[in-house]
Amino acid sequence: MLSLLRLAKINATIRRNTRLQGIPVMTDLRNVMSPIETANGLPNDCYVDAGMFRHEQDRVFRAGWAAIGFGKDIATPGMAKPVTFLGIPMLMVRNAAGDINIFQNVCRHRGMILVEKPVKLRGPITCPYHAWSYDLDGNLRRTPHVGGPDIDSHDSVRTCDLPLIRVRSHLWRDVIFVNVGGEAPPFEEAAAALIDRWREFEQPLVHTGADSSISITLDCNWKLAVENYCEAYHLPFVHPALNSYSRLEDHYNILDADGYAGQGTTVYQPQISADGQRFPSFRGLSGKWDSGAEYIALFPNVLLGVHHDHAFAILLLPDGSGRTHEQVEIYYADEAVRGEEFAAMRATNTEMWRTVFAEDVGVVEGMQRGRHAPGYDGGKFSAVMDAPTHHFHSWVAASLLR
Repeated sequence: MLSLLRLAKINATIRRNTRLQGIPVMTDLRNVMSPIETANGLPNDCYVDAGMFRHEQDRVFRAGWAAIGFGKDIATPGMAKPVTFLGIPMLMVRNAAGDINIFQNVCRHRGMILVEKPVKLRGPITCPYHAWSYDLDGNLRRTPHVGGPDIDSHDSVRTCDLPLIRVRSHLWRDVIFVNVGGEAPPFEEAAAALIDRWREFEQPLVHTGADSSISITLDCNWKLAVENYCEAYHLPFVHPALNSYSRLEDHYNILDADGYAGQGTTVYQPQISADGQRFPSFRGLSGKWDSGAEYIALFPNVLLGVHHDHAFAILLLPDGSGRTHEQVEIYYADEAVRGEEFAAMRATNTEMWRTVFAEDVGVVEGMQRGRHAPGYDGGKFSAVMDAPTHHFHSWVAASLLR
């Protein structure tokens, strides 16, 4: 939770900051960061106001580490995939050594978009406008006719000074994170608590292709997807089938550090086929994971799940204040799972998660519509059941007021 000293400093600057930085005047955020017994949730403006969303982009997404994609989408050297994140055109590239580079997807000449769709590059990244070319590490290698017809150089154009604009990045659990602002602590430091918590799962992840991917578009603010994922309180009412074997009382809250929150279960039941087949397990796990699983939101926009026989990552991409694109990728512990003998089990597993996530759509979209009610004050938390959600709200409020 936020320290009392940190909370006092934030409280002292709320009034000044909210006006000087152009944040819409809204419910006092001090109460969001109060102890859960007396706190209210984030006010409606945080879910529906365009000005607040713009401020959020700077303070929540650009200032720290946020996710933009998956390593499996550029699995081999030469693969490139363009993405747009918070309006910024970016390019994910796998270089010849197998390392991932993230660049702003624009030529240094006239700002032309370089790559329009996912591609396996057979040569350099070449601008379609004037054919300026860059290697897979972003270095400018060729500038045709820049000095006149058939003259490919000019003293005023120093190629060494014009690489592609690099975006600071890090790959963890196959999720590609970026720090657009460039000033956040190293990812390993920022996410140290969660990395350490799941140290046993630092093993290769196997993605089997389209049968392990799910795409969902939600008509809600991205934060509602995080809030819903963090807590188990809604299980009996929204996920009755899941709750029949992983009951509310079998779950526990997780909120050990500033940057993440979630919940775990002690009664995970692995899938077993009719002939007794199981997915291979990750190697060397402690006994906790024989029947344990954890579901954690790494703030701001990644939802993660681990089990002894599979894991998943969910990327939340905000599309304005009222829409979110959710991309789910499921991973396994062993290359053998790619085989045809596991095809039916993979399909069953994907369909199970598709059903669970689809059950959440109605509630997050219903909460979004509810945020247009002017009398709603952010809501009253359950001090017992809503601790992860309150933890997330406090983190967002503190981020907005940095």
